[in-house]
Amino acid sequence: MIDEFVIGVDFGTDSVRSVVLRASNGEEIASSVFHYPRWRDGLGCNPGSNQFRQHPLDYREGLEFTIKQSVLSAGHVAKNKIRAISADTTGSSPVAVDRTGTPLALLPQFTANPDAMFVLWKDHTAVTEAAAINEHVKKFEVNYLKYVGGIYSSEWFWAKLLHLLRKDEAIRAACYSFVEHCDWIPFLLTGGADVHQLKRGVCSAGHKALWAAEFGGLPPDSFLSSLDPLLHGFTNRLFKNTFTADQPAGTLSKEWSARLGLGENVVVGIGAFDAHMGAVGGQIEPYHLSKVMGTSTCDMLVAPKDEIGNILVRGICGQVDGSVIPGMIGLEAGQSAFGDTYAWFRDMVAWPLKNILNHDKNSSEEMIKKIIPELSRLAAALPLNESDELSIDWLNGRRTPDANQELKSTITGLNLASDPAKIFKALVEGTCFGAKAIVDRFNDQGVPVRGLTGLGGVARKSPYVMQVMADVMNMPIRIHKSEQTCAVGAAMFAATAAGIYPRVEEAMAAMGQGFDMEFKPDTSRTDHYRRRYLKYISLGNFISRQF
Repeated sequence: MIDEFVIGVDFGTDSVRSVVLRASNGEEIASSVFHYPRWRDGLGCNPGSNQFRQHPLDYREGLEFTIKQSVLSAGHVAKNKIRAISADTTGSSPVAVDRTGTPLALLPQFTANPDAMFVLWKDHTAVTEAAAINEHVKKFEVNYLKYVGGIYSSEWFWAKLLHLLRKDEAIRAACYSFVEHCDWIPFLLTGGADVHQLKRGVCSAGHKALWAAEFGGLPPDSFLSSLDPLLHGFTNRLFKNTFTADQPAGTLSKEWSARLGLGENVVVGIGAFDAHMGAVGGQIEPYHLSKVMGTSTCDMLVAPKDEIGNILVRGICGQVDGSVIPGMIGLEAGQSAFGDTYAWFRDMVAWPLKNILNHDKNSSEEMIKKIIPELSRLAAALPLNESDELSIDWLNGRRTPDANQELKSTITGLNLASDPAKIFKALVEGTCFGAKAIVDRFNDQGVPVRGLTGLGGVARKSPYVMQVMADVMNMPIRIHKSEQTCAVGAAMFAATAAGIYPRVEEAMAAMGQGFDMEFKPDTSRTDHYRRRYLKYISLGNFISRQF
């Protein structure tokens, strides 16, 4: 094979990372990270009302900066042999656009309007609209929610669009179409100027926008306009066809070729969500649950179409033909808060450092970085008791099983001996119990989970959390060697879109880095966690009835 290179771009919640990989073996040649400055400053966000928005300038600036820096670090030889770029993003993170496909926040009159920005995956302002969709579908013979677990979430495409149209008259007048972040990036790089020419990925369309071949595409106007007249005719401004991520969206435009210093013949691949590409970067196997563990978790499973047949798993985030690996059914689940749970508690504990003590900023930040590792060490040493503090992991609502973003978390069993280590232990156990509820749902619905794979920052950097996960699941969990599986997965898709590999499975085999850690269940603890899990389920059922 000729020495060729590809770029994978991973847009996360706080930052974007680009990596340059050698296509023959997946060797990382260079990488670069850009932290979103407007997101850091809280622009467009109101956590008290679960409003989380991101400005397209953060994405555009980060895209240019990280690719240029990583290419510069890779050197002249690699620069001249870069064949393709593909990107993954968070999702569902859509934005209102005009007819040219320009996000409204890039227009002068909307630059500071949160409703003109990308509506981040964790934004839950559309709970009323999601509830309306769930009630409305009952009136129709066709179940348009059958491929998304039977429950529509406020985190997804249609609920967010309807919320914006209802809430903001100026946005309603200017919004010609609605575009997912993962679909906008390839459109941007290829110089798109007509939203009707924008290629939508089956990943975002199938899991979040109710697209299905069985429906002939999106749900019909009769369904949407009867939900709310504001949606009348909107499908005509969206899309009918979708594409898998192994396909090219086009090549670099003249503008972006000049911006990045790359040739106009560089292929740009179809986009997809981070967890879906991350599962590929983590070398997903059929019936092995790939857990991308970061601020939230996204749990991906693939199964051959002829084996899964007509099984529809209730209460997950969808099952879509080709959304992960073309030719297989991709099933998605996850937790709305995972690393966010630990970060929330870290910030609670660190409050005096930030607000009372007279430490300089750098000193405080260094101390704050030590909080979770130290709490993990202390929590791991604690004995296990039936009466230990117990936590429910719904700090940002529940994604799966059975989406309900109005649910709240709780911690019970507190007493005067409850210290930070004990509470942190309860939070870790709660997130692991939430993960087990997802595995149980797959197993109970006829799609067996035969293995667990941990991907992402939490998986690699939190051995305490991973050991508890193995104990709670009573299954080994292997940890992928790569720390950047999402960006690596994007690069694998780039290599396939460019024709370096005919199938993404071959790109995975050649470019994958394998696994370097495995956590096995401690048999002396599994029975304890089995009993505690039953208490978690009972407490969760009680809490659910309060909302």
